[in-house]
Amino acid sequence: MSELVLAYSESPLGVLEIAGSDAGIRAVRFLDEPPLAPATPNLPAPLVSCVQQLAEYFQGLRHTFEVPLDLRGTEFQRRVWELLLHIPFGETRTYLDIALALGDPKAVRAVGAANGQNPVSIIVPCHRVIGGDGALIGYGGGLWRKEWLLAHEGRPVQARLF
Repeated sequence: MSELVLAYSESPLGVLEIAGSDAGIRAVRFLDEPPLAPATPNLPAPLVSCVQQLAEYFQGLRHTFEVPLDLRGTEFQRRVWELLLHIPFGETRTYLDIALALGDPKAVRAVGAANGQNPVSIIVPCHRVIGGDGALIGYGGGLWRKEWLLAHEGRPVQARLF
């Protein structure tokens, strides 16, 4: 098993912490505080590529990602995350859309939970999943980031206060 290492990338939404190895990217997280650990020197190729591709995404030069992923989760979570990877840039889907794609319209809450456990923000685009009424709900990085990401992709949707 490859050793997990960390890289950091500045973004318009704050610092991103990227965890991965030669096997691929395991996590991309928004940090609200400065990193606690230093970046690993001599990063594996997937992390170098990830940092570059994220920079291109934020510059508006990239709409898809081509980095290997090393996702860890239950079989159900991995199925949900795989479906998220197929939501095109600038489009959204509802939690019900994802449940229907899985063949179980009653799985909406489970889809929401799996979406919330997505460890690879932006690349596995959980920000593209919205409520059935178009509301922005549930984003681990904060709804303001979800709103920003969707606007960046040309799909402005405003968070609603309930």
